[in-house]
Amino acid sequence: MWVLPRFWRVIAIGSAYKAKVLTSIVFGSRRAVDPRRAPEVSEDSYRVMRLLSARVDRDSGSITVSFLGLRPRTAVYQSGLGATLIHGDVRPPFPSSGEPRESAPAWPARDPTRSVKESLERAFAEPDRRRLRRTRAIVVVHDGRIVGERYADGFAEGTRCPGWSMAKSVLSALIGVLVGEGRLVPRDRGLLPEWRSPDPRAAITLDDLLRMRSGLRFSEAYDDLSSDVIEMLFNRSDAAAYAASRPLDAPPGTTWSYSSGSTNILSRIARTIVGEEQYIEWPRRALFEPIGMASAVMERDGSGTCVGSSFMLATARDWARFGQLYLQDGVWEGRRVLPDGWVRYSTTPTPESPDDMYGAHWWLKLKPEIGGGSPAAARIPADAYFAVGHEGQTLTIVPSRRLVAVRLGTSIYIDAWNQAEFVADLLDAL
Repeated sequence: MWVLPRFWRVIAIGSAYKAKVLTSIVFGSRRAVDPRRAPEVSEDSYRVMRLLSARVDRDSGSITVSFLGLRPRTAVYQSGLGATLIHGDVRPPFPSSGEPRESAPAWPARDPTRSVKESLERAFAEPDRRRLRRTRAIVVVHDGRIVGERYADGFAEGTRCPGWSMAKSVLSALIGVLVGEGRLVPRDRGLLPEWRSPDPRAAITLDDLLRMRSGLRFSEAYDDLSSDVIEMLFNRSDAAAYAASRPLDAPPGTTWSYSSGSTNILSRIARTIVGEEQYIEWPRRALFEPIGMASAVMERDGSGTCVGSSFMLATARDWARFGQLYLQDGVWEGRRVLPDGWVRYSTTPTPESPDDMYGAHWWLKLKPEIGGGSPAAARIPADAYFAVGHEGQTLTIVPSRRLVAVRLGTSIYIDAWNQAEFVADLLDAL
């Protein structure tokens, strides 16, 4: 009897995932792809999605996916706001902010050395045809200059790509802006109306959410279609409301547990602080424009809140600009964008995290699936830190080597991409 309900769930979640991803690709990245064969929704462990048909409506900027007409899910693209999954017949209740430019301000560059070229060649190679890396873009910045850049066929300098969980670090920066303005403080408690005392969740601090130690029950399992992260991202119109509704599993501040829900709660808090009138333009005004991230788009859920945990598009160069901001301690062209001390705070280990591997929405060490703990990882300077996303999206910052490196791809099998080997090889090349 369990087979039918599970199948019903599979096609619902599969349709939602495919609709969202394809809408970001077709309308956000503006890539010429066959919706039936785009690797992001048809290869490796995603082959089952080939059974789901996609209907592209270019007039409305939407894509609807279903299985033989059953369980249809639609995502719609709005200029400047990205792709949003629609729940029922209700369209997103927020206006467009206008499409951002896709060409960022010029960056100084120098010709790559032979060793850097060879390093990029290795990063684009496919050593195992059964577990493809699918590297799409790499940008390497050293001493503030682009010293290496390469794109796969169909991608270019102006192609916006998803960062998936790299967006968490961007959302942390936006929280930092509010802290710098004195509108939030890391020790703030009672952050949501539904968490007011005597609710024990009133004890959760902003710092707890940033450090993934809120104590809220939240399963971050992508291979379990009933997990909290899947339900939140692909079956709810309000991601933050769902995450905030979870009960406590542990006292706040005592246990580390990676949670996309925590990020989306932070995103809702930011929306409340900023106010509805300013919120549509806020990410662009507060962060993207000051550092020249002209292509960047934080995508929204059905309630209009940025899905800061997972959904953001930007060119490889603009992801690199974000990394360069952190390398420069939050200062861009003489202007302090992030408050003094925010980069240090963000990269200070969270004691509750395993092996001090996590800071405040930044990874301080790599997970074993992408090379953490390996001999290659041991060659990476201890001050390195990382933003890491689904399918091998990575932003690496190595302050002692004045290095920022972005790698974007579609490594559906997570262990197909070895980030530690890539960084160690690149450091040798420099």
